[in-house]
Amino acid sequence: MTRAPWLALALLLLACLALAVGVSVGSTGFDSLRHALQDPVARQIVAEIRLPRTLGAWLTGALLGLGGAVAQGLFRNPLADPFLLGSASGAMLAVAVALAWWGAPAAAAALVPRLGLTGAAFVGALGGVLLALLLAQGVQHTLRLLLAGVVVGHVLGAVKDLVTLAAPEVLAAMVAFMLGNTSLIGWQACGVMAAVLLPALALAWALARVLDGLSLGEATAHSLGLPLAPMRAALVSVLALATGAAVAQAGLVGFVGLAAPHLVRSLARLTHGPLVVLSALMGGLLLAVADIVARVLIAPQELPVGVLTAVLGGTYLLWLMYRRTRGGGGR
Repeated sequence: MTRAPWLALALLLLACLALAVGVSVGSTGFDSLRHALQDPVARQIVAEIRLPRTLGAWLTGALLGLGGAVAQGLFRNPLADPFLLGSASGAMLAVAVALAWWGAPAAAAALVPRLGLTGAAFVGALGGVLLALLLAQGVQHTLRLLLAGVVVGHVLGAVKDLVTLAAPEVLAAMVAFMLGNTSLIGWQACGVMAAVLLPALALAWALARVLDGLSLGEATAHSLGLPLAPMRAALVSVLALATGAAVAQAGLVGFVGLAAPHLVRSLARLTHGPLVVLSALMGGLLLAVADIVARVLIAPQELPVGVLTAVLGGTYLLWLMYRRTRGGGGR
C-alpha cells in the first residue's frame, strides 16, 4: 500500500511525458514544439489535432483500465475484460446497422455527423449490457451474469455478421471500427470521456469495499453486511458507462483493460480502492504510448492502435503466464 502514491505519481509523470511526445509526432515524424509554437499553421495542427488525439487516447485507455479493474473484481476472474458483458458486440452491431441504414461509408461521412456513429456505438454498448442483465434476471448471481454476457456477445456478434453480409459496402468502415482508431478523437470527444471518467472513477472508489469483500467470496461479503445486489448494479453501471464511452470514441481497443490491472498488481499489492485508480492511470499510459508507436512505426502511414495493443498486450500476458508457470514448478 505504501507504493501506491509513488506509483500514481510515476504514472502521472509518464503520462505528461507521453502527452509531450504525442503532440510532437506528425505525419513526417517528430517536430519541434518550439517551431510549432512559432508557426500559426503548425500551432493550429498541434492544438486541434495532435493534442486532443493524444489526450483522447489517454482518456480512452483510462476508461478501459478502470473497466478492466472493475470487471476482474466483480467476477473474481483475472481474465475478465471490459467487453465481457456484451458491450463490444452491442457497439459493433449498432455501428453496422447505422452504416447500413445510412448507406455507403463515404455517403455516411458526408451526410451524417460523427456524433451519429459514436452515439450509435454508445447506445449499442449499453444495450448489450442491458440485454445481458435481462437474461441474467438481474445482478444477484455473478456466474449467471457472466454466462449471459458471453451468450449476448456471441449472439450480437452473429447478428452483426449478418448485417455486414447483407450490406457489404459497410465492411471497410466496420473493419476500421473493430481495429480501433484514435485519429478522429477531438476536443468534444475528450470532454465526453472526461465527463464519464471522473464520476465513474469516484463511484468505483466508493464501492471498492464491495470488490474487496467479493474477493473473499460471496458468503464472506454477505457476512460483512454488504448489500451486494444494489452495489453490484452500481458496479455494472460503472463498467457499462466506462466501456461504452471508450468504444464509442475509439472503437474496439483490445487488451488494455485486461493488461492494465495485471501490470498494477505486478508492481504493488493493493486493495481495490487504489487498484481501480492506478489501473485507470496505467490504462491511459498504455494507450497513449501505443498511439504514439502506431503513428511512428511505419510513418507516414499509421497502424491501427487496436492491433498494436493486442500484439503487445497479448505478448505481455503470455510472458506473465510463462513466468508464473516457471515459478510454480510447472503446475
